[in-house]
Amino acid sequence: MRIRDYIWAILVFVETFRNVHSQQPSCDSKIYCRGKLLATVQLARIFPDSKTFVDMEMKYAPEEVLKNFQDLLDATKRKPKRKDIKKFVKENFQPGNELEEWIAPDFNPNPPFLQMITVPKYRQFINDLVKLWSNFSRIMKPDVFEEPERYSIIPVPNGFVVPGGRFSEFYYWDSYWIIKGLLLSGMHETVRGMLENFLSMVDKYGFVPNGGRVYYLNRSQPPFLTLMVEQYIEATNNTEWLKEHFHLLEKELNYWLMTQSVTFIYDDEIHTLAHYAVDSPSPRPESFVEDVLTCAPRNKKKNIENCYRDLKSGAETGWDFSSRWLFDEDGSYAGNLTNIQTRRVIPVDLNSILTQAYRTFASFALALGENDKASKWFYTYEIWKISIEKVLFNPTEGIWNDLDLLLLKHRTGFYPSNLTPLWSEIFHESGYGDLAVNYLKKKGILDFPGGIPTSLLHTGEQWDAPNAWPPLQSIVILGLKRSKDTSAIEVAKQLAEKWIDNNLLIFNRTGFMYEKYSAESVGVIGGGGEYKIQTGFGWSNGVIFELVSEFFSMM
Repeated sequence: MRIRDYIWAILVFVETFRNVHSQQPSCDSKIYCRGKLLATVQLARIFPDSKTFVDMEMKYAPEEVLKNFQDLLDATKRKPKRKDIKKFVKENFQPGNELEEWIAPDFNPNPPFLQMITVPKYRQFINDLVKLWSNFSRIMKPDVFEEPERYSIIPVPNGFVVPGGRFSEFYYWDSYWIIKGLLLSGMHETVRGMLENFLSMVDKYGFVPNGGRVYYLNRSQPPFLTLMVEQYIEATNNTEWLKEHFHLLEKELNYWLMTQSVTFIYDDEIHTLAHYAVDSPSPRPESFVEDVLTCAPRNKKKNIENCYRDLKSGAETGWDFSSRWLFDEDGSYAGNLTNIQTRRVIPVDLNSILTQAYRTFASFALALGENDKASKWFYTYEIWKISIEKVLFNPTEGIWNDLDLLLLKHRTGFYPSNLTPLWSEIFHESGYGDLAVNYLKKKGILDFPGGIPTSLLHTGEQWDAPNAWPPLQSIVILGLKRSKDTSAIEVAKQLAEKWIDNNLLIFNRTGFMYEKYSAESVGVIGGGGEYKIQTGFGWSNGVIFELVSEFFSMM
């Protein structure tokens, strides 16, 4: 057996052990998550968007709906026609009505931040965006708490801000940038409530799910909770609140450390880093038909199930979907989503975010007098920081790259995530900002007129060219600034101005903010992916707040 195959066999064993012993919950609803009813309705393609059905509310208790479905199967000899299925759905479901509009008690249409902005056109832009918070503020209706089984939404006690469009529930990593904007808007109470919603899910499930629906309970998203709390504590100094919820932050970090990390040998040294790994061998309920069609060409049941696992893991990354997760046998890019192998990747961004969270949590522990915990997490931070440098930094490229776990080789394509160690401030010494600028110039990234592209590959997937996503602008731009290298700071400001101006141009023309934009053309929105582009938009607004604050205000 070749050493590479031997190492891979060990990794598979370790992963199997982790998954068997993981307590990662999954939704067991025979309506919203699995079973004959879900498959029958979704494969009938009653709705253009698969998410529509699983967001609907049941008119009756689940037992009665399942009985009605069985009656349909019996009456049609288990072969209902599309019109029969459509009639069944109309009689047993109705559009979800679980949320109501909410005016946050701390909403202020004229927050003090406005007066600190030094560029008049940006002050007006932020003034317009502040007003949008009310458009996307929601709270659960009492019915959800009285009969939660009739809904797919996960009940939470406090009001929150949703991204917008088809995303009518809260989402995990979106909320980091939403919270950034809310804090700059002075909405501390709203942020505290949103954080407590997330913490309530950690308390119940052990982690924060992808979003606020039960069908997301088989996966998480980039682990920003500790970093969200850091932003809140910096704004409020509410250490009593931190002390109350300290144990839940640690619980989430342990979830990632124990269930999503993998130990491997690289350059004859043992390392432990994290990857996205969802062990759920079925189609995503909210993208059921799409997943069935994607995975069908694999033919064999085991291969199809692995395809479903990797699709869900891809959704867990937040980059659903991207050439980052698509492999040919030799490790090169495969231009077909059927070839997705997300679990095979050690991602730069995930490990940078986690390592930063370890350091942040350790500082919390120290501030609260939890010295043993502070020592433990500072040690974990230092070990992971070293591993990121040794395993993911590519001296030939002058930047960090994802690692292919099977071949133990870097994936050298351009992705903004390659700069996340700068954003997380886990680089070892000065000069990395200059290296990053040279890397961006070499790849031609600074020449794109609309923003930083998500990749240089046109695959039709939405997390590839030509799209430019707001959170990735934040990571690159603030990463360059945090490097403290003069050339990097100058480039960061130029990129920030380019992004804000492009968003402002489109907002003034359309009256909307969008979830993604085109990097290749000024004034053009993004496209691609499994659904139409959405307006709103939570993290788009938050990133504008953040960049204006960092570069064009007196803060």
